[in-house]
Amino acid sequence: MDTMIELPAMRRTAELAPNSADAQARTVEVVWSAGARVRRASFFGEPYDEELSLDPTHVRLERLNAGAPFLKVHELGALDAVIGSVVPGSARLENGRGIALVRISERDDVEPIWRDIQAGHIRAVSIGYQVHRFEVSKPDGGRELWRAVDWTPFEVSAVPVGADPAAGFRAQQSLHDCVLHRRDASTIRQGASPMTDPTQTPAAAAAEPHATEETQMTNPTNPAAEPQARAVETRALPQAAPVTPPDTEAIATRAREGERDRVSTIYDLAGRLNLERGFAEDLVKRGVTVDESRRLILDQVAARSDETRTFPHVSIPLGGRDERVTRRAAVANALLHRFSPTLFPLEDAARQYRGMSLLELARESLTNAGVNTRGLSRDEVATRSLHSTSDFPEILSAVTNKTLRQAYETYPRTFMLFCRQVLATDFKAMNRVQLGEAPQLLEVGESGEFKRGTLGESKESYKVKTYGRVVAITRQTLINDDLDAFTRIPAMYGNSIAQLESDVVWGIITANPAMADGNALFHTTHKNLAGTGTALAVDAVGAARAAMALQTGFDKKTVLNVRPAFLIVPAALELKAEQLVAQNLVPADTTKVVPQSIRTLSPISEPRLDAASATAWYLAASPNQIDTIEYAYLEGQQGAYIETRNGFDVDGVEIKCRLDFGAKAIDWRGLYKNPGA
Repeated sequence: MDTMIELPAMRRTAELAPNSADAQARTVEVVWSAGARVRRASFFGEPYDEELSLDPTHVRLERLNAGAPFLKVHELGALDAVIGSVVPGSARLENGRGIALVRISERDDVEPIWRDIQAGHIRAVSIGYQVHRFEVSKPDGGRELWRAVDWTPFEVSAVPVGADPAAGFRAQQSLHDCVLHRRDASTIRQGASPMTDPTQTPAAAAAEPHATEETQMTNPTNPAAEPQARAVETRALPQAAPVTPPDTEAIATRAREGERDRVSTIYDLAGRLNLERGFAEDLVKRGVTVDESRRLILDQVAARSDETRTFPHVSIPLGGRDERVTRRAAVANALLHRFSPTLFPLEDAARQYRGMSLLELARESLTNAGVNTRGLSRDEVATRSLHSTSDFPEILSAVTNKTLRQAYETYPRTFMLFCRQVLATDFKAMNRVQLGEAPQLLEVGESGEFKRGTLGESKESYKVKTYGRVVAITRQTLINDDLDAFTRIPAMYGNSIAQLESDVVWGIITANPAMADGNALFHTTHKNLAGTGTALAVDAVGAARAAMALQTGFDKKTVLNVRPAFLIVPAALELKAEQLVAQNLVPADTTKVVPQSIRTLSPISEPRLDAASATAWYLAASPNQIDTIEYAYLEGQQGAYIETRNGFDVDGVEIKCRLDFGAKAIDWRGLYKNPGA
């Protein structure tokens, strides 16, 4: 009888022969299998024996002979774990053993490993293999024997201790199909013993039972929770010369094997179910039987499951998302596409919803949540979709968030070019230190002493403030299929928030507030305000540049040489500024040539400046050179933030829009103002 099951890739220890190392060719020979029988622990069943057939027709050597990787401890997820490869065509079956030649990489980080292999310090290797077909039999009075008659070795790994079952293979492994072919006891008695590989020579068959191999199976569902002891060493006695030990020794041997089976089974089950290791250790120490341990482990899993909230009507396909999440995203995309086909292209998953009205989408959400909508009026559908366990409010929330964010990010905020952004951890006042010049270096004579210096500084303080508004969208909106309420209104909020940020920052420029020293931001004392206003021209800009370059530190003597990067003008002077910094003008009169230093300025036109003065213009340095104006968001709430909830005061959905924002001029030396003609 054949049965199809799914198995992960498995491991077995093998042997590396350091005496076969060739220093010139950087090769060494490995015995990757001797076909010995090993003990395996099933998930919820009795342990079974596994035997790898070394019949040439049973072993697929293609992957080894194609140059399979030689890894460090089965690390499948990192390129630097590859320390060599199997020499193509060297894998073979010889005298009942699997043999291959491995060539070691010439990378610098692999050189210490190669030296340890040559010195004989690294002798243990392990192979990874997949079994495609087992022949399962159960001799009278014995445990099941799973004999691999179709299997593929696919990688070889160097391991520190071959017999250490705690060597962890933490990479998630996929499952592969394996056929179990079961044979009854009568077939076993009539035919040849499945314990013997018919292809082995007599010498190999006699030596085979004494070979031992350690095994380790990874948990495909939870690779990070593997037990510390999984492998059981077994020794099979030759059938040709059975040995009859004394009764006391046989009893002791069976007792030891039984205890090893009990311990490994308990650790295996607890690890696969991701239980704490301490729970398994307690069962082992108390001597609890395997059957009783299974019951206690299931009770522990059930108790832990009761503590975890579960959600009905949820299907999570392998490799994908929760289908409810996928559906919500598709419906939201269909609504956003109706709002703006250019900004939000229609996705394939959303095509089935593009022609549905808001009320039809609300009815489908109720149906998916298990609510019977047959016979419900339009008003009842709208009310229940907004006040039930359906995901319709979440869909509306996703639509409003995306439209608001899109509008907020596309609104032009010109201040971001010359201002510095920071994050505030709370709403308390933030003190910003205005750093002065570094102390000048002094000559140090022979055997002289380095003198200490201090930084000049001045403090500016400001804090983040909260701005917000709430708007309600009623159930009438759904009934009327008014999509604009969920798209246009949030988009308007997005623009409004961006405008508020610009109002706060540019308000600092136009209001000219006082700094910590008591003087206004633009003041003759700060040497950043022209005494006489002049029209925007080359000479005036040159004088402003010179004034910024001559700014000094707090010691009043260290020249900072501040270089402007931006020319800031009101909308009335936008064309004049663009003409001034144009790169492609070659005047015939050399007296009208615009210097390169001015043409490198980036023009910024801001209409908020016109309300204060249509003639004043400014220069600003890059915030990377010196502080100018700093603006801050609350940490974790950068930019516009929107929340939705089922209405309490109104019968519908309430949308709350919030902004946590603040700004302050930190240093006047990076700014310059000319009042204009």
